[in-house]
Amino acid sequence: MLDAIIIFSFILAASGIGFYSIELLPNGALDQVTNLEALRLVVAVFAAIIGGAIGLSFQTTYRRLESQVKEMPLEVILTRAIGLVIGLLLANLMLAPLFLLPIPADFGFIKPLVAVVGSIILSVTGMNLADTHGRGLLRFINPNTVESMVVEGTLKPANTKVLDTSCIIDGRIEALLETGFLEGQILVPQFVLQELQQVADASKDQKRVRGRRGLEILNRIKEDYPDRILINTVDYEDIPTVDAKLVRFAQEISGTLLTNDYNLSKVASVQKVPVLNVNDLVNAVRPSYLPGDNLDLKILKEGKEPSQGIGYLDDGTMVVVEEGSSYVGGELRVVVTSALQTTAGRMIFAKPQASALA
Repeated sequence: MLDAIIIFSFILAASGIGFYSIELLPNGALDQVTNLEALRLVVAVFAAIIGGAIGLSFQTTYRRLESQVKEMPLEVILTRAIGLVIGLLLANLMLAPLFLLPIPADFGFIKPLVAVVGSIILSVTGMNLADTHGRGLLRFINPNTVESMVVEGTLKPANTKVLDTSCIIDGRIEALLETGFLEGQILVPQFVLQELQQVADASKDQKRVRGRRGLEILNRIKEDYPDRILINTVDYEDIPTVDAKLVRFAQEISGTLLTNDYNLSKVASVQKVPVLNVNDLVNAVRPSYLPGDNLDLKILKEGKEPSQGIGYLDDGTMVVVEEGSSYVGGELRVVVTSALQTTAGRMIFAKPQASALA
């Protein structure tokens, strides 16, 4: 309804202007017109068409502006309004002496022109300054808003993550997204996608399977999280290796590198790039076992010593069971005696529970 009123108002105003604009013609030209009323109607019709086009353009612009204002956060609207009011107040204070100047009557238009132009400039400047620095005002208006906490540093937004090829092929990124432990935007650079394609097209079967698995995982997470997983077209022709490109890209966007490559993690850390290593996360969340804890374990093979048996926990941790060689292939409850952390991982030493021996 409002759209029709806007367009109709422009048509009516334009046709009225066109109808009465005939009076502005010189008297000599009017004397030559045989049918003045018909000319008025023709001009009014053409003016109405032009007015309808202008009204439609105005209506479209109004609706676009209305949708932008609806999507705009309340904090931004509030700070811009404050900036606009401050700009107009400064314009009135600064331009007030202008009206006291003795300007000749022939140049009387200068005062309102300067006042209008000055008010527009200062009001727009006030809004721009509000966009740049006005968020600090929110601390005085409402210190508990999210914007206020970001300004104060008590709440920090999540960093953008840059995904590595090894992390995609590994597949655990999918589980991290499902559980919600990984937050923020996730970018996959185009050169990582190209490397993944090269691995999928490799001549070796094992390498080709890993590459295709990585592409399938990437397609799944893109379908499940279309707003979070984005492909970025950035590339660096002057950098030969993918790892160096990843570090450069993460530096430029102030992002966090997400990988499970040990060497890449170290290189990135040296260059002050934040790194999230999936392997470090897995090691950190593994359950810790203390001496005296009981485990139900399947003995899979004999150890280096004749009496030892070897089993594995669900997370891959190797358990060495003293006097466990006779239980190979069977289930056994064991008691933890000690644990050892090595560069290759963690090892747990145990012995059969007394009731099991009995």
